Amino acid sequence: MTYGQGAKGPAITSTFRQAPLAVKTILAGVFINRLSGFLNIFLVLYLLAEGYSTEQAALALGVYGGGAVVGVLIGGGLADRLGARNATVISMASSSVLIASLLFLPNYPMVLLAVALVGLGGQLYRPASATLLSELTPHDQQVMIFAMYRFGLNLGAMAAPLLGFALYNLGRQQYELLFWGEAAIALLYAGLAWVALPARSRVRPTVDPAEDSNQGSYSDLLRDRRFLSYLVATFLHSAVYVQYLSTLPLDMTAEGTPIFWYTAAVSLNGFIVIAFELLLTKVTQNWPFKVTIGLAFGLLGAGVAFYALPLGPAIIIGGTLIWSLGEIIGGPAAFAYPAVAGPASLKSRYIGSFQFMFGLGTAVGPMAGGWLFVQLGHSVWLVIALSSVLATLLAVTAVRQPRGEQPAIETIADAAADREEPPVARAGQ
Repeated sequence: MTYGQGAKGPAITSTFRQAPLAVKTILAGVFINRLSGFLNIFLVLYLLAEGYSTEQAALALGVYGGGAVVGVLIGGGLADRLGARNATVISMASSSVLIASLLFLPNYPMVLLAVALVGLGGQLYRPASATLLSELTPHDQQVMIFAMYRFGLNLGAMAAPLLGFALYNLGRQQYELLFWGEAAIALLYAGLAWVALPARSRVRPTVDPAEDSNQGSYSDLLRDRRFLSYLVATFLHSAVYVQYLSTLPLDMTAEGTPIFWYTAAVSLNGFIVIAFELLLTKVTQNWPFKVTIGLAFGLLGAGVAFYALPLGPAIIIGGTLIWSLGEIIGGPAAFAYPAVAGPASLKSRYIGSFQFMFGLGTAVGPMAGGWLFVQLGHSVWLVIALSSVLATLLAVTAVRQPRGEQPAIETIADAAADREEPPVARAGQ
């Protein structure tokens, strides 16, 4: 029984309290990074205030999203070469400079280039950080630690608009303080990472050493057909998931439903995830990945299918409750699974490819949903639900039992000390 483990699995407080400093830094850092993520919220408003057209502002937002998706994929390949500390410092420091530069760029092409680089650079660190988070966490705590990771993401995402709006008002409804504030937060995380994260990590596999090689690449991942199926399922799932931000308000507007019920549904989802996901993970973390991920994907499909009923407040709230339940049951497992699905040498690639496909789905989903809504009207929810059914079937058939225990981890700097005292990551072995 590893540290922090009770009858139902590792507890929340003990898992965090006994985690290595690097893990705590990553968990705090993902909150800090997400807290500074109000650029995409205010980017359109800023560009419009600067005299750019609506089309130019929308294109810039799309370029930002495209850069973020590409940044995750590149970050997965660079994770092993750079290490979590260097990847985070480069990612956050470059983002800080580029965000501040937006205030001084003289023309639209330079703004587009800077926005694309901000999106790309801001995501380079994520695969490396998630890889280190998984490596430094015992096998039976993977789901719980990724539940904490998601908690930081969601809490930061909830607070970011409020912080951005506060800076906007403190700056007398000008954008200078807002952009400088976001740049400062990114730089703060860069400094925190430089001090607290190890320069490199070294994996000592407990599986067949022949499987583990530092020469691993995305081409090796492409030979894992079951994981490729999981990636396709992830893409479909995230494309369906994001419909509550795009197609749902379109449908509600067409039906004449008061906007209050849309804001209530979005707020309800945020409250459920932040208030209950960690608590529920204490129970679900010991369930098979196939069960939790299948439930998450399946309940999302059931929730959007519920929207296909005659739209009204009860249907909107009921559908949101259904798929929100799926999110808190299987969200942490879906994020944790890529870290344990393949060989240790390809961990960063598995994580990076998952984050890439999830981001790609959230980018493509609104466009696809909007086009389908124009063609089908309210019946669009049946087509979206069928996409979710396909994602569920793919996920259930693709997910396999992880490969035993996590490999033990040590930083290179700690190698000498390891001869005298076992590292924290192996506590309880």
